[in-house]
Amino acid sequence: MDTQNKIILAITMGDPAGIGPEIAAKVFNEISVYAVCRPLLIGNAQVIQEAVKLTGLNLKINPVTEVGQANFTYGIIDVYDIPSDHLSEIKHGVVSAPAGDLAFRSVRKAIELAMNGEVDGTVTGPIHKEAINLAGHHFSGHTEIYAHYTGTKKYTMLLADEKIKVTHVSTHVSLRQACDLVKKQRVLDVIQLTHEALKRIGIANPRIGVAGLNPHAGDGGLFGTEEIEEILPAIQDAQKQGILAAGPYPPDTLFSLANGGSFDGCVAMYHDQGHIPFKLVGFIWDEEKQAMKSVKGVNITLGLPIIRTSVDHGTAFEIAGKGIASADALLFAIDYAIKLHQNQ
Repeated sequence: MDTQNKIILAITMGDPAGIGPEIAAKVFNEISVYAVCRPLLIGNAQVIQEAVKLTGLNLKINPVTEVGQANFTYGIIDVYDIPSDHLSEIKHGVVSAPAGDLAFRSVRKAIELAMNGEVDGTVTGPIHKEAINLAGHHFSGHTEIYAHYTGTKKYTMLLADEKIKVTHVSTHVSLRQACDLVKKQRVLDVIQLTHEALKRIGIANPRIGVAGLNPHAGDGGLFGTEEIEEILPAIQDAQKQGILAAGPYPPDTLFSLANGGSFDGCVAMYHDQGHIPFKLVGFIWDEEKQAMKSVKGVNITLGLPIIRTSVDHGTAFEIAGKGIASADALLFAIDYAIKLHQNQ
């Protein structure tokens, strides 16, 4: 299959103790992926070989140490090999420093390749924050790793599925700290980043609904004044710039409006305010099988000089190594990386 004119995407394997390697193997088994990009898996070749075996796929491994060594041929997984002397210490479903270190170094390599222009975008598998910190890499998540190593100061997380797209004023901080971070300039920055991102994924005139922080969006100041003092002024400044922003809306109604088509994107004030409604729509649980039927959410880091999309699910240690994890979200993340590249 001719792939030479297609973009190169660096796809990280995630935590080797989780489902990342097996969903990566499943993605590389999809011929449709090779029809739209040249995929390069960043991780440990032996870990990926084991993932191919446990998923029962008929795929070969081509370990490389340079992008130019990749074949980009269906049936062969090109693995930019990240070595480890501690593979024997990594067990499925177990948090460990060796697993965290390998996952972290895979992400670092993907960022390095993108910053050097050797790949056109990056797509990340799920990492385990505790494992990364055990390994001595003190970051609270992918978003912060990417911001640090790209020197990015103004950034945010966008979660996307077919109906709901939501960004966040704050993410991996305590709820108490999240309240303190609701400031006019930060809210305005996130509205602007959301507007730009929605345009890049093909929405010409995006409508953005902004959530309040407090119950009932403060109810005129009865339950808090952040809406009056910080959020509304940011919305008004965005409107002056021609951005179709509206609100602040009570958080318990905004996402229903968005799900029904009133908004193309939402701005949440903190992590769970945006994540809970998003995952309620995008994550489908099968009680009988005790597994997710489908997990389609995509996490996109906005404001970076490089493209980064990701699955928006965790390492799923409880099913790791069983070969049953869904690759839907990783396929969806690849689609979004391509959309972002096409509309740069």
